[in-house]
Amino acid sequence: MALKPLAGITVFENDSFVAGPSSCLGLAQLGAEVIKIDPIKGGPDIDRWPITPEGRSIYWGTLNRSKRSVAIDLRSEAGQELAQALITSPGEDAGIFVENNVGRPFLSDEVLRGKRADLIHVKVQGSADGGPGVDYTVNAEAGIPLITGSAEVDGPANHALPAWDLLCGQAAATAVLTGLLHRRSTGEGLYEEIALKDIALAAVANLGWYTETLQPAGERAKHGNHIFGSFGSDFATSDGRYVMITAITKRQWGNLVKVTGLTEVVAALETALGTDFALETNRYTYRETLEALLKPWFAARTAAQITADLEGSGVLWAPYASLGEVAQETLAAAQDDPAGAGVLRTLESEALGTMLVGASPVRVNGEYLAEDSPTVFGSATEAVLTERLGLGSAEIGRLHDEGIIAS
Repeated sequence: MALKPLAGITVFENDSFVAGPSSCLGLAQLGAEVIKIDPIKGGPDIDRWPITPEGRSIYWGTLNRSKRSVAIDLRSEAGQELAQALITSPGEDAGIFVENNVGRPFLSDEVLRGKRADLIHVKVQGSADGGPGVDYTVNAEAGIPLITGSAEVDGPANHALPAWDLLCGQAAATAVLTGLLHRRSTGEGLYEEIALKDIALAAVANLGWYTETLQPAGERAKHGNHIFGSFGSDFATSDGRYVMITAITKRQWGNLVKVTGLTEVVAALETALGTDFALETNRYTYRETLEALLKPWFAARTAAQITADLEGSGVLWAPYASLGEVAQETLAAAQDDPAGAGVLRTLESEALGTMLVGASPVRVNGEYLAEDSPTVFGSATEAVLTERLGLGSAEIGRLHDEGIIAS
């Protein structure tokens, strides 16, 4: 039987996009029962790309799997009362709510805490003043796009990964567990707010990047795929592939020089330049010279030849792979052994077909927690209302007839 460290805990969520849903997905993978309350026709991300040819959202289906979906008319007074009753329903390990709402006063902490004083309420915001924000706008404000991308291209370069959303989701999961520990020791609930912009600013500040700008050198310039302050870059192979090579430590640099057969050439270059490439800062200073020196070695070899030469050499490297290549490798590994693909798993969904999903990256006693299931929008509405609120079939039927809950 799969381990479920959070078994017995019930979390309610009313949110959309990445931060909140990813937080609650992580809690579900650790064994919590997550009940997602959505508007009767779905939230703003119900049809968000990527989508299947039939128009079903892969995005929503992946982030919201392993949850129980409840669809309620949240614009009606009766629907709002149902949502409030569910979120504040009794249970020692219930009364936990994750949301990112703007403009839903009936789900405010003041209202909900009036119904359950020990509520653990985690609110995800755009900014700490309550203003809106998404990963793309927050990233722009944090300063990252202006140091991202090719040094030859002016202007910002956005990245595709919603990094701040994902970090915010992990912070929200931590906030839930913090609330649980606090309530178990004091009997009191907590209201915790997490702003996406604060996540970004704090993370960048804690890396020292803002402090760096106060130094005499000032703001950092773009440097493409080079590793800042060390040596590392991408190299093209003879068959049109790319590999990422890093030499952060002295040992890694020495192994790279050895395997490429450039020991004597590098020694002569050090003498000519009066420098020592064993020092990380010097490798960064002369990064373009060293890159030019190494390029011919990689350009003369196929990706397979480079793999053979670098495996076991002590060089820290990786081939660049497309999303499709990762997917195909995962499928191939899963055919022989479902656990053989590591953190990635296949999951069959009637709506989305074969899904490739990630197990919880938290391994418990060496085991990935991968007991996932597809979620069908609104499918748990009747069962949850019966279990949590004790509604009978007549009341459920009335709510259906009045359009308060999904049919």
